[in-house]
Formats: sequence, structure tokens, C-alpha cells
Amino acid sequence: MTIVQPATPLQAPQTVEPVTYERLARVTGRHNWWRPIVGTAFWGALSLVGVFLIMAQSMVLGAILGLPTDAEDLPILDEVTSMGFDLVSIAIGIPALALVVWAVQRRTLGSLTSVTGRLRLGWIGRCLAVAAVLIGLSLGAMLLIEPDASSDSPWVGWPTFALGLVMLICLVPFQAAAEEYFFRGWLLQSVGAFVRWPILALIPQALLFAAAHGWGTVWGFIDLTVFGLVMGWLTIRTGGLEAAIALHVANNLIAMVVASAFKGGLASDETAADLPWQYAAITMTTTVVFAVLILQLAKRYKPATQLAVS
Repeated sequence: MTIVQPATPLQAPQTVEPVTYERLARVTGRHNWWRPIVGTAFWGALSLVGVFLIMAQSMVLGAILGLPTDAEDLPILDEVTSMGFDLVSIAIGIPALALVVWAVQRRTLGSLTSVTGRLRLGWIGRCLAVAAVLIGLSLGAMLLIEPDASSDSPWVGWPTFALGLVMLICLVPFQAAAEEYFFRGWLLQSVGAFVRWPILALIPQALLFAAAHGWGTVWGFIDLTVFGLVMGWLTIRTGGLEAAIALHVANNLIAMVVASAFKGGLASDETAADLPWQYAAITMTTTVVFAVLILQLAKRYKPATQLAVS
């Protein structure tokens, strides 16, 4: 009897398991129960150091310019410069998070961006177009409710407005993206790595997102929670942060540009947490309509929603 040996050993076919966005931490880096906890603490420490450095820079700038100081010995800056420092203090969360995911989980920031490991420029561009139109319409609706909201605030003048416009265009996208990377990226994946049902990963990040904006009105808190839930869900359904970043950028940028046109507009300490029910109803409707339109857009352009892992 002759036995013919195969030229190469026969191997069982590999099973390819699709992994959705919220569970990427399990397959794109080192996965242990303690890593999200350590990573979150590390990110907080890095961000705190960054904020202190930015405060130090503002104090140096104030000293150089001979600016008066407040009760806490911080320089009293003009509203454009002050807002610029505020935006940078949030935007530094992105490089801080990039260091965290590499140091703690040995993966890249791209694994928080999308299932493809990168920012999908064409897709985020389409999402931005939809977001800009909807935010413009929502602001128009708010003006119909309260048409004289800014009538008592004088125009800042073209030089100040132009300076503020450049600053906002340069910094707001990074500020908004930083919030999305942390809440819809890091926190969503940190919880999603341990749960089977996506809804369990959506709830914590949405509540923390709302809480991070402070307590204003009940409707403001509900609005922010709805935003967090819908954007988290949309992130999972589209396989990345692009849609959430697009709506967040469009909302913040358009609102801040309008505010910058009036004296004191950028100095206001009001946030989305302070919205009355009328405005909250408009913004929640905008969020839901945006999600519906993006899902329809996704059916046409088919962005990757899963990572194939063998």
C-alpha cells in the first residue's frame, strides 16, 4: 500500500469574526480589566498637567502685556484670547489620549478613530455637509423663538470678528474632536470591551458627557444625554467617530461664530447644559434627524462598520 503525503500539511480554514467598533479594544491592543481604569486615570493626569501649562502660558502672556489680574492672579484676557486658551485646554486631550492608548494598551489612536484605523476623510466631509445644514436650520428655528436674543449686544467690529473667526476655525474642530475621542471613543470602547450588548456601552459615556458640561437645567442635561446616546449609537452603526465629530464641530463652530459677532458673546459661561426646554427640543430633534440622514447616507456610500479578525 502506498500512502501519498500532501506537499504541505492540511490546515483547517480560519474563522473570520467581524468585530464592531465598541469592541475594538479587545482585538487591537492588550486587553485586561485594569487597563481602561489605569488609562482613564493617566489621561486625566496628562490633561491636568496640560491645563496647568496652558494657565502658566496665559500668565506669562499677561505679564508680558502688563494685563491686570483677577482675584486668583490670572490675567484678564480679551474674550477671543481667553476662548482660545479654553479651546486649547480641551484639544490637548487628543495627544494625551494618543499617548494613553499606546502606553497602556499598545495600540494607536487610529483604533479609536474607526474600524479602518484612520479618519475617513470623504465620509467625514459628507457628514459635515449634512451637519452644517441642520445646525444652520436649528439656529434659525431658535431665532424664530427668541428673535431679539442678541439685540442688546453691540457688534464687535470687523477686526475683532475676523480674529475670532480665524481662531475658532483653527481650534474648534480639535476641541470638538477631543471630546468625541474621549467619550465616544475611549469610554465607549472601554466599556464595550466587557459587554455583549452595545446599549450597555452607550449609557455610561452619554451620562458622563452630560455631567462634564455641568448642571444647568434638566432639559439641558437630557439634551446632552440624548446627544451622547445617539452619537454613540451612530458611531457603532457607521464604524467610526466621523459622524459624531462632524455634528459636534458644526454645532460648536457655527454657534461660536455667531456668538463672536457680539460683544461678550464668547465670554458667556453658558453651555448646552443651560438650555431651556424650547431650545433643547430643537437640538434633540436636530440630533435625531442628523442620525437618520447619516444612516441613509451610509446605505449609499457603505463605510466599513466592522473589523474582520481571524
